[in-house]
Amino acid sequence: MKTYRTLLEHVTSTTGPARTVLDPATGGLIGSAPQQGVAELEAAIERAVAAQPAWAALSHEERGVVLCRVADAIDASSEALAELLSREQGKPLNGPNARVEVGACSAWLRATAAMSLPVEVVIDDGESYAELHYRPIGLIGVISPWNFPMMIAIGQIAPALRMGNAVVAKPSEYTTLSGLALVSVMNEVLPAGVLGVVAGAGDVGAALSTHPAFGKIMFTGSTGTGRRIIEASAGNITRLTLELGGNDAGIVLPDVDPQAIAHDLFWGAFINTGQTCAALKRLYVHADVYDAVCDALVAVAAATPMGIGLDEANVLGPLQNRMQWNVVDRLVEAAKVGGGRVLVGGDPDRGAVGNFYPTTLVADIDPQNPLVIEEQFGPALPIVRYTDLDEAIALANGLDVGLGASVWSADTSAARSVAARIQAGTVWINSHGGVHPMIPFGGVKGSGYGLACGVAGLKSVALPQVINS
Repeated sequence: MKTYRTLLEHVTSTTGPARTVLDPATGGLIGSAPQQGVAELEAAIERAVAAQPAWAALSHEERGVVLCRVADAIDASSEALAELLSREQGKPLNGPNARVEVGACSAWLRATAAMSLPVEVVIDDGESYAELHYRPIGLIGVISPWNFPMMIAIGQIAPALRMGNAVVAKPSEYTTLSGLALVSVMNEVLPAGVLGVVAGAGDVGAALSTHPAFGKIMFTGSTGTGRRIIEASAGNITRLTLELGGNDAGIVLPDVDPQAIAHDLFWGAFINTGQTCAALKRLYVHADVYDAVCDALVAVAAATPMGIGLDEANVLGPLQNRMQWNVVDRLVEAAKVGGGRVLVGGDPDRGAVGNFYPTTLVADIDPQNPLVIEEQFGPALPIVRYTDLDEAIALANGLDVGLGASVWSADTSAARSVAARIQAGTVWINSHGGVHPMIPFGGVKGSGYGLACGVAGLKSVALPQVINS
């Protein structure tokens, strides 16, 4: 078990190139993150390639036992991991935030270890017999983002290891210490070399994307970076799973009870202070309940405290970096100029220390306003009034993204009918953004391709092999 101080000392750079890491809530110094390069990437690849055959030689059950022990190690250091995550990423300890993210890491490992992927008999008719097996790919590269630097990394690392692969991970340069800390704790248990990590900037990511040693790359991040990875990896015909940008729509039907759905609507949009790929980012509400839904959301916003993450009272935090703060600020200002009515928020303290942007709800906004059609990735929700359901569905489908969406209704059957018409990888009914290790997750259109989670996720990090006898 590590304390926060011992964990930080273990991952903070003391020699070589380093980057100063500041707390996004206070501006205070956290530590120094190592800045590694292509040489360190090559060394990690060499160790992983050497370690992978022995790891793959273990049975699924044996690898599952190891993954459960890794989960135990994460649990033993969970409070230290959560504190580091809160300080570096900004998310509060409490609420659906740092402690929940760390807890999800160990839960994901155990669920992945317990999944069954038996040999599938595809034909046995007395004349032909064929089985479908799934074999390890070999080496998998994982490039993870700064919004959920531990949970998203685990969601990719856990199935890759379970299927007998070795992994080299690259955490975001914005949350390097969190990524290094998670791997450090995991490597207390894993065989040496099976899981490597390289902390670097774009040059490391570019080298990873073009390296022929990787049989697959898993990336979560922007659509623009995803396109560059596709281009960079094409020469090696590298397999890819890409979870890219989203601008998730929610459609509220006229039969809802606004008070009953307000809490879940709010957290669908503002979990992780809106810094979630599959957050609710544009809300279409029928005119019959529009004002009541707006009022109910304002009430929830007013009762939801934002502040420094280590304060146990807070459940919303700062934006992780100033670049993202500027994006949110620009889009909210565009909403104001375009005639949007700010119900709450929209008035940041531009001279304050920290990257706090107030919880913001904007009503009566044009559906083509930049705050609606661009991904804000922060605590600002545009609320669009509609009267015609077909028009609302057309607006929901009108952008070149399709990660998630939601439909809100007292009639589940009606909601499912609407959901079937929405172009998104996942459509939630009366909730938004929830993920589960057993439920496949992935996007369509510009939100990427490939599936994570569940048995489909295991298959995505393996090579299908048919044995035909």
